[in-house]
Amino acid sequence: MSNPLVDMQKPEVIFCIGTNMTECHPVAATGLKKAIAGGAKLIVADPRRIALAELSHLYLPLRVGSDTALLLGMAHVIAREGLIDEDFIENRTTGFDEFFEHISQWTPEWAETITGVPAKDIETAAMWYGSANKGAIYYTLGITEHICGVENVQSLCNLALMTGNVGREGTGINPMRGQNNIQGAGDSGALPNNYPGFQAVTDPEHQAKFKTEYGREIDLEKGITKVTALELCGDSIHAMLIDGENTLLSDPDREHCEHALRSLKHLVVIDIFLTETAELADVVLPATAWGETDGVCTNTERRVQRMRAAVPPAGEAKPDWWIICQIAQRLGFKGFDFDTPKPIFNELCRVSPIYAGLDWERIDKGEYQWPVPHKEHPGTPRLHEESFVNGRGIFSNVHYRDPAETISTEFPVWLTTGRRLQSYHTRTQTGRAQGIDYLLPEESLEVNPADLETWELTDGEWCKMSSARGSINIKVKATNRSPRGTVFASFSFADVPVNLLTGSGYDPITHTAELKVCPVRLEPL
Repeated sequence: MSNPLVDMQKPEVIFCIGTNMTECHPVAATGLKKAIAGGAKLIVADPRRIALAELSHLYLPLRVGSDTALLLGMAHVIAREGLIDEDFIENRTTGFDEFFEHISQWTPEWAETITGVPAKDIETAAMWYGSANKGAIYYTLGITEHICGVENVQSLCNLALMTGNVGREGTGINPMRGQNNIQGAGDSGALPNNYPGFQAVTDPEHQAKFKTEYGREIDLEKGITKVTALELCGDSIHAMLIDGENTLLSDPDREHCEHALRSLKHLVVIDIFLTETAELADVVLPATAWGETDGVCTNTERRVQRMRAAVPPAGEAKPDWWIICQIAQRLGFKGFDFDTPKPIFNELCRVSPIYAGLDWERIDKGEYQWPVPHKEHPGTPRLHEESFVNGRGIFSNVHYRDPAETISTEFPVWLTTGRRLQSYHTRTQTGRAQGIDYLLPEESLEVNPADLETWELTDGEWCKMSSARGSINIKVKATNRSPRGTVFASFSFADVPVNLLTGSGYDPITHTAELKVCPVRLEPL
């Protein structure tokens, strides 16, 4: 995320795409509401008429999976109308001439044929964003959970680069993280292609550095993603440790996922409750919850924060770091004799350049946004203000491509999935709260009222929803939120396993599942 959350109140134009912010990030979304109250224009692109769309000045109801086409059409208009920032492009980017030629063919009229959004609305969105002195982009999983997730993000970067809307207050490319320490997990090296601090594992200089740090040979190849790991279960992978994730509910193609986990000789799960995934495990190790844990987390705006235990752990629960250290010691690894989180965090700061100016004592007294390169550095609220750390910003000549599966005679309805305000993720925590359960006791399938008669469905009754991977039963809810031909459900409820249906493809670079697009068939029960 290039800008701090406080900057959400400062743009002239805010472009939200693939983000149901008021439900998935309700606290952060208050900044957006303040910006609107202060006169900012809001553009929302989303297949569903979500609450955020009701706040917008311009709503773009694009077809699921067509984001790249919409963004190419907007880039075409910005270039055609001369709304580019020539100084920024000349001084801080590369590849614009080829990009300018590339987007000349992707007109808003062409984009309309793919997205269903009127060409005049695509033009308006482009004119508003391109004309703004301060234009900001916000997105979440509605952009990344596609087979073209990388191209979607690159397309957003193209818009920011060609208009100079990056590196300044109230601008930027701002992905909203889905959980409190997702950013911190990546920072710490929980990625198959990076050491801590996003240092590439294939770089010989980084390899030498970590070989010296840990006094052992370093694997010179990238690690594997979870997608690959599940594919190899029972073949070359016989044991697995899952820490703090309800994989069985949150991953696509549930039958494939369950088969993979059952193929293991040994499965260990670390969690705070006995989740559906933990029920498959040979060993379950109870972890402390956030209010019982001392440590550090890094939030969506790169803000490094101290966590302080408010209450003692329940029962035999232990911090995740302690459990992992104990396992490592029993496996014979050296260097895991930590007795508090302090030396663990200090090690991260020592090996990661973006944390180099931090340590436990400093973070105990305040919060800092990385990069913090040295001890006197105050932190970096905004990235890319003077330059890009890797040189120049690169324009990407992306192309539109269809989702992995498209609607057909057999499966004529688009299903898209997501989260709901009242029920967080797989309900590991919220599903055990009586008040929240009262607000949302069951899952339902959001269907446009005009589609009910066509599909012979009844509001409040049950239907059978099927994809190429299986079928589930789910209750129908008539709502104008869903456009004609598209339905929506969350994956939160174990008794309505929506992700049993999803899983038609993955982004080839990131291996992110295409959870936002799945052709289905609906039948009344």
